Amino acid sequence: MEKKEGALFERYLVEHCAPTLANLKTANLFRLPEISAYELEHAAAIWNARMEAKGIRILLFMREGRDALVYVCRRSRLEEDFSKDGVKEFLRQCGYIDVSVEGSLKRLADRLSGEEEFPHEIGLFLGYPLEDVIGFVENKGKNCLYTGVWKVYGNEQEAIRLFERYKKCKQIYLRLFGNGRSIGQLTVAA
Repeated sequence: MEKKEGALFERYLVEHCAPTLANLKTANLFRLPEISAYELEHAAAIWNARMEAKGIRILLFMREGRDALVYVCRRSRLEEDFSKDGVKEFLRQCGYIDVSVEGSLKRLADRLSGEEEFPHEIGLFLGYPLEDVIGFVENKGKNCLYTGVWKVYGNEQEAIRLFERYKKCKQIYLRLFGNGRSIGQLTVAA
């Protein structure tokens, strides 16, 4: 991987995934523009090896032209989220047969890559509250109480507090990264 692409991948990791790196959030998703399949797979393999000990996993969900959709998660937090009341039942309603974390990630990847309708249940994979994901689906994205990192249909005050934490985390991480801290130094071990 060329230095330019490696620096871009690192910048996107910090800019779009700081709350996940800091273990404040289950996962983040970002689109990485203009990268070859080889460079992307190489970057993901390198970063998965580096981040495994800290509980971070990077998955590549789909590609459109030279853009890639990159999912960065903490598997332990995803397992906790999936064990919450109603989550697996909702995933089954969305057509997920194997509602284990691995089975669900495979199904999500399939839904992202080929189906006609966007899989709005993706919010569950990003750590959004079930009531907000259900609210979004039932209201077709309208009538929310608040819009921040996601559209809020449930506990507005808790969501606003989280959004502020995520924003502050991103600002701090970008400043530290800009001052020479490595992603490894910025990533909290789970």
